[in-house]
Order: sequence, then structure tokens, then C-alpha cells
Amino acid sequence: MRAIKSVFHDRYGQKCALILTKMSVLAQATACTNNAVASVLKELESPVKAYEITIGTDIDAIAVVDRPAPTPGPGDVVIDVKACSLNYRDILVISGTYAVGDKMTGVVPLSDGAGVVSAVGAGVTRFKVGDRVAAAFMPGWLDGPLTAELQAGSLGGAVDGMLAEQVILPASGVVQVPDHLSFEEASTLPCAGVTAWYAQFVGANIGPGETVLLLGTGGVSIFALQFAKLAGARVIITSSDDAKLERARALGADHVINYRSNPEWQQEVLALTDGRGVDHAVEVGGPGTLNKTLEAVRFGGSISLMGVLTGLADAVATGLILHKNIKIQGTYVGSVAMFEAMNRAIGLHKMKPVVDRVFPFDKAVDALRLLKAGGHFGKIVVSLE
Repeated sequence: MRAIKSVFHDRYGQKCALILTKMSVLAQATACTNNAVASVLKELESPVKAYEITIGTDIDAIAVVDRPAPTPGPGDVVIDVKACSLNYRDILVISGTYAVGDKMTGVVPLSDGAGVVSAVGAGVTRFKVGDRVAAAFMPGWLDGPLTAELQAGSLGGAVDGMLAEQVILPASGVVQVPDHLSFEEASTLPCAGVTAWYAQFVGANIGPGETVLLLGTGGVSIFALQFAKLAGARVIITSSDDAKLERARALGADHVINYRSNPEWQQEVLALTDGRGVDHAVEVGGPGTLNKTLEAVRFGGSISLMGVLTGLADAVATGLILHKNIKIQGTYVGSVAMFEAMNRAIGLHKMKPVVDRVFPFDKAVDALRLLKAGGHFGKIVVSLE
């Protein structure tokens, strides 16, 4: 039996699941019986742990289950997941309030994760075993415009996400991560990072000397702050927590506003810009803050809209949009090409994503509770290491 295991590990140690396709080779390479081979296969082919969405309407509606170890088909890669990061969308998906229709029970949650390629399928040339990678939020959106079909492939929604020990994905929907990042840091990139990149450089194309308004100190807003400073822009950021505002200032924010002590914060934004308004705003709040953001943006300015933190429906001041000729760009993450462009900039500047807190795999529900409470600065991460 020891000799059999040696052959298995020498030839296929990087990915035991591939052994199932090599039975004939092993039968010739060893003098063992089929029963002995089956015994070793059973030992090596242990299931992987994964969270699945269960019936329920709260953030604890997930449970750990055993799943078969994935085997890559042509064009696929298997990733040993090392870390996942959380987004507010994950709370909505798990609780069943994200989209119209039946709740997706049995699906692995979380869109964001990073890890190591442990197996590649036939025809894969982009990656090799051992590469450090992250999955794109929509693996099928390689470049060009977004379509309904591409959006339907978003991870952690109707399609299995990343909160599992191993996942299988098309190699075309996976990107290498900058070498200077830890897996915890790299796991924050797919949704919040790419969304902020899209908002700043695709939807707006901000440049030196422009002024950007950011709402809150969550993942997207902190990434947007870091990207704005890379571009030489001036940043005004809001929060209800003075300690968080000081942390934002330390990251380069030029002006900070506490919206709890100053509920008419848009007036302060106007005062800080001599009545002109900001060139661009990253709107993560949604309907509850959009009208004030419209007041704070200059004539001919722009807003990247992606937030639902204050709900999904409310009265919007369309008159301001028309009167001030404001461009509002819906921002739903971004493509693989945008992800790769962002990673080049992050690698060049050795930029570090801000990770607020890391939870172990078995404490994923606690991580979701912290996210829902809003007590974080930057990103919350679940580690699988």
C-alpha cells in the first residue's frame, strides 16, 4: 500500500482528483489489485468543505457541507481557496433579499476569493499549478459591454461562489494577483476593488487636480480613496465615525465630514469647493443619499452609482440631474480586462488594500454580522489557511 501511495503522490500529488482519469496508467505502474487502487483513491479523494446557502431570512442562513473534490474539464482551473472577502451583496443574497425570485438555496456564497491553482484542465495555458490567483466577479465578462447573460454568471448569486476549500472556474475568468499582496489582501480585489476602479477610471476617468466625493469608509469607498490619490485627485470623504475619518485622512483624504453631526453634509461639500461642487462622486449609499450627492456635484459633473445600502427605491431629484447636466453611470463591478488593468496599477504602486479584520473559516457568520453592523473600515476577510 505504501508503494501505491508513493506512485500516486509522485505523479499526481498536485491534484489527486486527476487520478481518476489515470487508472490505466496506475494499473500498469503497480502490481496492485483494483481493490487496493480503489482504497487509495477513496483515501485521497476526500471531500472539500464548503458553505451553502440554506433556507432562512437572516445572515446565519448558511451551513458547512461536504462536496466532492472538483476535477477540471477542458479550459478549467481548480483553485485551493486561501481567503475570501465580504461584500454587502453577500448579506442580501444569503438573506434572500438581493433579487426578485426564489432564494438560491444550495449555492456557495461570496463572490470574492483568492488562492492557488492546484490543477489545470486540457488546453489551459494562462496558468500553471502553483500560480496565485483571484476569480473575477463575473468570470464570463472578459471585456466589452455588460450583458444580462454575463451578469447572470456572477459568483455567489445564482452561481456557486468562493466560500469553499476548492472551487473550479474557467481559466479565462481568473486573474493573477500582484506578488506583494497576501491572500487576505488579494481576496478583496474582485468586487470592491474592481468596482472602485471602474468608478474612478472607466465611468469618470478622474485626473490630477479634480475633486472626488466618497461616501462612507467601506470597501469600495476606501479603494476609491486609494485610487483617487494615485491619480492625483483631491478627496472629500464622509462617515459617521470620527475615528474612521481620521484613518481615512491618514490614507490621504484631503477633507473629512461627519454626516451624523453634520446631516446637511452636501452644504459643507459645496463650501469646500467654493460653491462649485465636486467633479465626481462615488455613490454607495443609494436612494437615501443620492439627492444630497446630486446637490454636491458640479454642473457637468458625474456620479458612479453602485450602492444599495439605504435601500432600492426612493424619490430621486431628476430635476437636478437635468438642470445640472449630471452624468450618472451605473456601476456593476467590471470585466476581467478591467481587473487586470487594476492589478497592473496596484502592482506598480505597491498599493495595499485595507483589511479591517480576518475571521477563520468556521466563523464566517460572525464576519457577516460585523459587516451588517457596519463597524468595519475597509474590508472584512474570511481566511481558509
